[in-house]
Order: sequence, then structure tokens, then C-alpha cells
Amino acid sequence: MLEFISQPWPWYVSGMVIALIMALLLFFGKSFGFSSNLRVICAACGAGKKVDFFDFDWRAQTWNLLFLVGAIIGGFIASEFLSTGEVVQISKATIQDLNQMGISAPEALQPMEIFSLESLFTVKGFLILLSGGFMIGFGSRYAGGCTSGHAISGLSNLQLPSLIAVIGFFIGGLITTFVLLPLIF
Repeated sequence: MLEFISQPWPWYVSGMVIALIMALLLFFGKSFGFSSNLRVICAACGAGKKVDFFDFDWRAQTWNLLFLVGAIIGGFIASEFLSTGEVVQISKATIQDLNQMGISAPEALQPMEIFSLESLFTVKGFLILLSGGFMIGFGSRYAGGCTSGHAISGLSNLQLPSLIAVIGFFIGGLITTFVLLPLIF
């Protein structure tokens, strides 16, 4: 059984599981979004006493916090007990593009030139991670949700703002990939 679980599964399995989860969430009148957990955590810690944005009934969102905890525990179990230790397989064209920017092919999950402690303690690495975190935080707040919330939950609810946000996410990803990354690296 462990060997079956640790093998790579086809992409459509996750699609079916996501569809099942969305059907259950729609049935129970819930909406899914990962970035909303930060708001729930801040409200649970008492931030609603100082900022009106955090003044809401956070207890109604505890199910979403359980999803967050489950994702963290599931990721830990998968990496510690189900991982084969193989390098993530990416296309040769991607490796060539990374090499042109001075980034070697990943030996684990991500390139060490960007996601390592050594790069974090360089000015360039620190600024990249800081600005990336700021843009993700600001963007998810400005868009009223994150990519998972809009692309999975919002689109399944046929919400026009989610469609606009998802189109914006893709445009931003293309601009980052083909314009910003070559400029930065």
C-alpha cells in the first residue's frame, strides 16, 4: 500500500479530488481560500480590537484553519515518509532558460540560487523574497483572495470577479516569467 501511495499519481486524480471537495463546500455553503486563514488567525489573536477588518466572527471559519493545519501535516508526511528523494523532473527547455539566467537545474524541489539560506542572506536574495512576499500579500488582499480561492472556489461559483482575478494572475505570471525574471537575474 505504501508503495502505491508514494508513486506519482496522474494529474486527473487531483482534479477529481478538487471537484469532490468543491461539491462538498458548495453543498455546505462554504467557500474555499487559503489566504483568508491569515485574517482568521489575526482575528483569533485579537486584532479585531484595533482594526475593523479583523472584527468578525472568526469561529465560523475554524474549518478553514483545520484545512490549513491538514495541508501542513499532509505536506510533512508526504515529504518525510512518502518522498522517493528523486529530483523534480522539468523540461530541458526550462533548464536551458534557467541556465541562461544563471540558475542551475534544481537538485531538489527548487533552485538553490533562489531558495537557500545562503541566498536569503544576500541583499539580492533578501530583496527578492521580501518583495515577492509583499506582492503576494498585497495582491491577495487587493484581489479579495488568493489564486486557490479565486481559481477553484470563485470560478466554481461562477463569480465574474474571480474570472477577472484569474485572468490577472495569468497575465502577471507571464509578465513575471518573460519580463521580470530575465531582468532580475
